[in-house]
Amino acid sequence: MDRRRFLIGSAASALAAAPVFAQGAFPSHAITIVNAFPPGGANDIVTRPLAAAMEPILKQPVVVESKAGAAGQVGAQFVAAAKPDGYTLLSHNTGISGYAEVDKLFGRSPKVTRADFIPLARLVAEPILLLVNDQQPSKTLSEFIAAAKAHPDTLVFSSGGLYGASHLPLAYLEKATGPLRLRHLPTNGGGPAIVAILGNNAQVTTQSVSATLPHIKAGKLRPLAVFSAARSKLLPDVPTLKELGFDVEYYLWVGIFAPKGTPGEIVTTLRAAIGKAVQSDQFNTALANAGQELAYLDGPDFQKFWDIDGQRTDEAVMSIGRQG
Repeated sequence: MDRRRFLIGSAASALAAAPVFAQGAFPSHAITIVNAFPPGGANDIVTRPLAAAMEPILKQPVVVESKAGAAGQVGAQFVAAAKPDGYTLLSHNTGISGYAEVDKLFGRSPKVTRADFIPLARLVAEPILLLVNDQQPSKTLSEFIAAAKAHPDTLVFSSGGLYGASHLPLAYLEKATGPLRLRHLPTNGGGPAIVAILGNNAQVTTQSVSATLPHIKAGKLRPLAVFSAARSKLLPDVPTLKELGFDVEYYLWVGIFAPKGTPGEIVTTLRAAIGKAVQSDQFNTALANAGQELAYLDGPDFQKFWDIDGQRTDEAVMSIGRQG
């Protein structure tokens, strides 16, 4: 082998052995967090201040982009198919857990599964309320249940989409109360579902405290019960379902995910940035102003939580059965 050929071969070997991160430190440009729901819902309320708090830590823009539809499936599928390089992340909620089970229910191959994502952090786990609008006579849960059963297929229940995070609580409730025979109005997110009940296109919904608190204070929506183990600090007069005799507990959590295949060192960087951002005064002030409380779990603990929560979600999907 002559000297020139040896040098060329040695250079090629060195390039092949070079680590991927030699191309540049992460992140080198803007990161996009895809919000799988429309503006105005719990994900939007939490994700935007998180992105703002992450920017000075990562020293790059962090942009929130909404891709709503199909109870969050549109955004989830978009991120699952994205290049796993850390520059496209997903903001999603409880509803992400049941997508594969929904597809199985209809005899379809799952388009997206829990295995398609790496959980980076859970941000909040918010109490869900059962609400009616101000045009309904029911002042208590027992009055509402009696009215629903006395007039089946009359009251309209609005949700953020079939089998989504604000549809699943109804399945939990009906497991305890028996069928309520509500008509279902699925929308493309929590914000539109709230608009529907405010306009009396629906009369009942299950939504987060933060997304509905301004309307409750204005007297437009009336909370009858909360799905959490303890009463909400913001609504101390609203009883829990457990207090009322129903063994039901459910939370709307919001989490940040990366597509599977994202390199470990990038996942570590993102987890560290989120962990630092959620401790900032900037982020916690934004949460407090929105009526939220931090319920942070780092990636590994979030994964353990998600495994258990996903099983419960699968059961709820099966109890709802085939709709739509």
